[in-house]
Amino acid sequence: MANNKNSRKKNYFTWFYMAIGIALMIMYMFGGDGGAYTKNVDYTEFKNYISKGYVEKLVIYDDNEAEAFIYPDSAKYIFEKTPSKFGERTMVTTRIGSAEKFEEFLERADFDGSIINKEKPQFWNGFLINVLPLVFFIGIWIFLMRRMSGGGQGGGGVFNVGKSQARLFDKGKDDRITFKDVAGQEGAKQEVQEIVDFLKSPQRYTDLGGKIPKGALLVGPPGTGKTLLAKAVAGEANVPFFSLSGSDFVEMFVGVGASRVRDLFRQAKEKAPCIIFIDEIDAVGRARGKNPAMGGNDERENTLNQLLTEMDGFGTNSGIIIMAATNRADILDKALLRAGRFDRQIHVDLPDLNERKDVFGVHLRPLKLDESVDVDLLARQTPGFSGADIANVCNEAALIAARREKKAVDKQDFLDAVDRIVGGLEKKSKVMTSHEKETIALHEAGHATLSWFLEHANPLIKVTIVPRGRALGAAWYLPEERQITTKEQMLDEMCAILGGRAAEELFTGHISTGAMNDLERVTKQAYGMIAYAGMSDKLPNLCYYNNSEYSFQRPYSEKTAELIDNEVKALINNQYERAKEILLEHKEGHAELAKVLLENEVIFAEDVEKIFGKRPWASRSEEIFAKEEKSESETAIEENSTMECADNIEETENKE
Repeated sequence: MANNKNSRKKNYFTWFYMAIGIALMIMYMFGGDGGAYTKNVDYTEFKNYISKGYVEKLVIYDDNEAEAFIYPDSAKYIFEKTPSKFGERTMVTTRIGSAEKFEEFLERADFDGSIINKEKPQFWNGFLINVLPLVFFIGIWIFLMRRMSGGGQGGGGVFNVGKSQARLFDKGKDDRITFKDVAGQEGAKQEVQEIVDFLKSPQRYTDLGGKIPKGALLVGPPGTGKTLLAKAVAGEANVPFFSLSGSDFVEMFVGVGASRVRDLFRQAKEKAPCIIFIDEIDAVGRARGKNPAMGGNDERENTLNQLLTEMDGFGTNSGIIIMAATNRADILDKALLRAGRFDRQIHVDLPDLNERKDVFGVHLRPLKLDESVDVDLLARQTPGFSGADIANVCNEAALIAARREKKAVDKQDFLDAVDRIVGGLEKKSKVMTSHEKETIALHEAGHATLSWFLEHANPLIKVTIVPRGRALGAAWYLPEERQITTKEQMLDEMCAILGGRAAEELFTGHISTGAMNDLERVTKQAYGMIAYAGMSDKLPNLCYYNNSEYSFQRPYSEKTAELIDNEVKALINNQYERAKEILLEHKEGHAELAKVLLENEVIFAEDVEKIFGKRPWASRSEEIFAKEEKSESETAIEENSTMECADNIEETENKE
């Protein structure tokens, strides 16, 4: 219905432009003062005007047609109506019998005006000369008007500046996204399933007097699949899907944002039941009165007010559901999150181990894989990766395999892709002195040694002194995915991070700038433990975290700030001394590890185990993985023994 109206409106404008063009053409060809005061007379009267001195100029054509241009003062003697304005085209025309006789007449009449002999222009030549420039200018004018009005596409241009910028994904398409395309996020899919059921069969809810939430807010870190989940809801319910960004409402013109909100909801009502999805809603839904520009952007607040009004304006069961996504829910206006608007918040968190396996399964489908690819290993080596990061790993692995001219993507390609994304591109050509290389080897060996002997430190995977990105060396670990972290775990992690600086001081006698990133991480972690987590002996059970984004004062006094600083210094110094004690205790193994690292540039957990022996504490993930491998091997043995027993039974039966 809306498309028919738009096409009809477009046709109206086309006919309007054509009518204006035709009118201008007629006025140009037949209008004006010259056209109104042209008179055709007989030959005798024509000669009479010449004899009386009325004629200023004569034009004689080769077909014996003549035109006489009249002086402005003499025109009143020729035309019955005295013209108010005389121009160059005030003239009389006639057809002469013979050009020679007419020239003789002009000599006898002593005509002193100008005489011009011309060829009679052809009709098409005159038409092209007179009409084409006009058509050209009309075409340019129509083109500019259509560009200003958005070219009939809607949304762009000056005249459509108040129209909605939403893209419509209509129902019934074969390429629609469903829940099968969204791996992991089982909890989030379970929550939005109710929205899908309502859109499919709303009668089941309305008969019982139930009301579906008007708005659902998807909250989570970037790349976790919030937009994909919203599209899957629309695809699963098979309803139209309006998609736009929060910044699409904001424009330099006053009142445009509110106008676009009204137009969006008008279109949605025509397509109901449907879903409106607003991505990055914090661009327009920021808390009012806390604008960082100090009141310099009232247009955004007007847009938010209109959005709040529209969400209350339509009926509860009208079939329009608003979904929005943000990773900054803490700065949204409270009126936006109240019951009746975005009253349901769905948290889309980073995938855990099992969910990462499912995500890898989705992104590995289009790749040609080698038998060596282990999805479990990839999932364990990508902790903290979002769905977008995992997609990037799979794509990077395919590019690396293609660069190496392989026919399939193998395990090493995926490991190199993870290293490339986490650590950056290898820079083997970077020039370093032997002393710098030795310092880096001691530094990285210090990290590896401490992580091996600290109970709660993350298990080591590999260490390298090959420069990557801005780092001169790097160590890869397999961290446990914890929901809560104890003080002992944080202290062990802090001690392992300080192992590089401690190794430099102990075994080279000086410290370098290579530990800058380590010190930054340790300082942030220490302040978090003291000021936020209440893990201090002098400031126990206190949290000074301030959730207000635009607060310009600290929630504690200067004396408390000094105490926090002292506690942070004491905490870091204690772990630094602890790191040096452990390194001195295992200095022979550390030296050997640094030597191997200097020779091979890369060492793995197996190499560390050869030097130090088996790790005293196996992490829970390592134990689970060992149990899984053990159970798999036991299952395989049982299957083999069962097959052997079956073979024996068959042999016995055959003998019988």
